[in-house]
Amino acid sequence: MAKDKKKKPQRPKAVTPRGFRDYFGEEVAERRVMLDRICEVYHHYGFDPLESSAVETVEALGKFLPDVDRPNDGIFAWQDDDEAWLGLRYDLTAPLARVVAQHRMDLPNPYRRYAVGPVWRNEKPGPGRFRQFYQCDADTVGTPTVAADAEICMMTADAFEALGIAREDVIIRINNRKVLNGVMEAIGLGDQEAAAATRGIVLRAIDKLDRLGDDGVRALLGAGRKDESGDFTKGAELSVEQADQIMGFVTAGRETSAATCARLSELVGGSDTGPEGVRELETIAELLEAQGYQSRAIIDPSVVRGLDYYTGPVYEAELTFEITDEDGQVRQFGSVAGGGRYDDLVKRFTGQAVPATGISIGVDRLLAALHAKGRLDGSRAAGPVVILPMDRDRMADYQTMCAELRNAGIRAEVFLGGGNMAKQLKYADKRAAPVAVIEGADEKAQGQVTLKDLALGARLAAEIETHEEWKAQPAQITVPRGELIAQVRAMLARAEG
Repeated sequence: MAKDKKKKPQRPKAVTPRGFRDYFGEEVAERRVMLDRICEVYHHYGFDPLESSAVETVEALGKFLPDVDRPNDGIFAWQDDDEAWLGLRYDLTAPLARVVAQHRMDLPNPYRRYAVGPVWRNEKPGPGRFRQFYQCDADTVGTPTVAADAEICMMTADAFEALGIAREDVIIRINNRKVLNGVMEAIGLGDQEAAAATRGIVLRAIDKLDRLGDDGVRALLGAGRKDESGDFTKGAELSVEQADQIMGFVTAGRETSAATCARLSELVGGSDTGPEGVRELETIAELLEAQGYQSRAIIDPSVVRGLDYYTGPVYEAELTFEITDEDGQVRQFGSVAGGGRYDDLVKRFTGQAVPATGISIGVDRLLAALHAKGRLDGSRAAGPVVILPMDRDRMADYQTMCAELRNAGIRAEVFLGGGNMAKQLKYADKRAAPVAVIEGADEKAQGQVTLKDLALGARLAAEIETHEEWKAQPAQITVPRGELIAQVRAMLARAEG
């Protein structure tokens, strides 16, 4: 009998896991610039930075995600050696509640913080929908007054303006979960525990109004809906009359915030919590108007937010300018941030009510919006000055030259690969290097260096038509070694100008 041949070990596939992506230099740099501007506004408002753990106990995270039919209720979770269940954070708010509960004796009250970082959700991926994404949050913990909610909305509007987004391109839509609870009471779903499953389906259905439209939401309020892929989503199985009342709430928006609040008062007049929610909305509208934000923030009953921990005002920031989507359809860009009040989240740990409110910006979506508006031009960011080591036995000299540039505040590197000058220049081009520094044996003997203005060279190749023009704007010069720093600075200044 022939012996079984040993199978060769399989090489791992170099693929990104489904629902995840890689970020490269320019994307990372653009994100950092954008976040720095946002965080500067948050800092200006008196908020402090916080970095918390990416891993929490599943118990601390809680079950608040809308995709409850996913494994581990939408959380990436695993069991540790001590049998405790741990999970990757799905947002930056649940970890904040744990931090406040754990360190409440040391933190100021109210506690105002902002945070930036990746979050993970075990949800069904799709076009533009990833399982890992970045969020940028700002929250106030310990303030019961809705003045804190109004302040969050105003600060968000200011952050978008700091990014160069015009005021008329931003609208912040505000609602109140208490008003929705009043409508739920009116249709017989007032018991939050007994009707939790049905209420959750209703909330998720309303939250998809902008994507599915009235008919899609009505289907989810009823028996359910089958999407384009054939997947069926079970509905809330409300009666026609119950669905009509929910849709009446969703479409209660009027020309002014005052008129909208008046209509909402009519819808929730017989409930216990609804009128309180309307009064809070009226107060927020008054505060926004007093500071001149009424054109950028409106009361909109269709905003509910998908997470289950919201207890009062909720809000979404929407960009209203038009883009052409992947299907060639012209549409508004849509929501890039959302948040609200979550007065019971810290209470889960302490047993005591701790009011809190905050907003979360979807970093990747906002970055895409800035590209769409031309606020990030998409051109290649300048790379480092690259020193080409023409004589390999003089690497110490090239490293010394590189250190001089760095000490002068100039980003620089020595090419450490192999190959001739053509290969080295090809590398410099791939790195988007603005300048290449050359010091071969001849330059060294004469105490000189040759500088290739790669940024200028690229422009000249595209713009200059005659030899005389080329001579007037040389893209390569040889200068005394002692003038290296000054001449490189001059070339960088020319490239930036």
